[in-house]
Amino acid sequence: MAPAAFVCCLLPFLACNKEPVPKDYELAAAWADMTVYILKTTPANSPTFASRSLGYIGLTMYESVVNSSTAYRSVATQLNGLGALPIPGKDLQYNWQICLNAAQAAIIRNIYIQTSDDNKRKIDSLEKSFLKRYSGGIDQSVVNRSVAYGKTIAAAIFEWSKNDGGHRGYLNNFDKKLIPPQKPGCWQPPLYAQTFSHFPLHPHWGKNRTFLAQDSAVAAPVFVSYDTAPSSGYYQQFIQVYEKNKLLSQDEKEAAIWWSDDPEVTPTPPGHSYYLATIAIRKTQPSLIKCGETYAKLGIALADAFRNCWKWKYQFYSERANTFVTQHIDARWESFWPDPPFPAFPSGHAIQAAAMATVLTDLYGDSFSFTDSLHVGRPRDEIRNVDFKERHFNSFWQAANETANSRFYGGIHIPQDNERGIEKGKEIAKNVIGLEWKN
Repeated sequence: MAPAAFVCCLLPFLACNKEPVPKDYELAAAWADMTVYILKTTPANSPTFASRSLGYIGLTMYESVVNSSTAYRSVATQLNGLGALPIPGKDLQYNWQICLNAAQAAIIRNIYIQTSDDNKRKIDSLEKSFLKRYSGGIDQSVVNRSVAYGKTIAAAIFEWSKNDGGHRGYLNNFDKKLIPPQKPGCWQPPLYAQTFSHFPLHPHWGKNRTFLAQDSAVAAPVFVSYDTAPSSGYYQQFIQVYEKNKLLSQDEKEAAIWWSDDPEVTPTPPGHSYYLATIAIRKTQPSLIKCGETYAKLGIALADAFRNCWKWKYQFYSERANTFVTQHIDARWESFWPDPPFPAFPSGHAIQAAAMATVLTDLYGDSFSFTDSLHVGRPRDEIRNVDFKERHFNSFWQAANETANSRFYGGIHIPQDNERGIEKGKEIAKNVIGLEWKN
């Protein structure tokens, strides 16, 4: 479901009190739709800030309902400095759908305090609609208790988020004072760029706290050393990009623009992955707790994947093809897709896509066919003579590999950026999966 159609999807929840009580998966998916919509329509939202946000939003969904199931347990004490969260009152009744509803509304409002007043009204309307529909025939004390508990969980997680290093990170997206290292092979601000800014995006993001302590200790990926000799492995990385960009098929061009996921016109790459999780939710219609588990595992994996990716980007400070190719192969060359404002290695698209595929495959299986319609309805890219056409996949890994390859087709990532990104995204996601989620 494309975010452009998101409000239409929610109309049954926002407009009519005579509708039947939503199923559990519909509640979770509607809040995920809202999250993706907020990511897309909030100004200055970067992929880094979006990934962080999804970690907290997904975790809040899970922790607001984890006590509804004896099979699951809170992961709060297993995370990096969070500690135990408030628990429900003993022998008291709660409506867990109302808990989730209140918690999601609260955490999204807190994380995206900078979003528009219109977006805030949408959040309020969705919360009120679900509350009214779930409250029918329930004692008011249970309703009040459930709302309060959901808000308490959201407040505790938001308070923890404030000292991770990324709080309100949208206020300092670009560092205007940072001077890139001046050495061969080093990233330089692009002339042909995706954004108005030629300053680096969030160069200090890699210092942020990870959700999992062990994720901060993940070893850096192996990097092919700089070498301008045509026979060298480094040179060969770039010649592959150069040759591929001359021979792009129409399908490869469509993949390149589909997965671009630029901020302010899309929900960014991690938001796209969150959207894919919602496809799985709607197709399989799982229990409320499994919905929470899905978004929590994915959100945390995306957040830590991006945090580490940005740490390594500014550790290696690697150049992009628009720099190397024009200096050493073809001075008139231009990539199919413009450069983003940050170093290349490893690929953020690849690392987050691998995290997504690892988490969702673990939850929903190796063979999971689906159609990605996120960008359907976007205007044709007249510059590149390409339309936004829905993409069909037979597995999450097929989608992840295409996501990584799309940056190669776009001419903004060399093979090692994608290969190492996939390796590390998988490793980080496995750490998240390895937490003790069940009793």
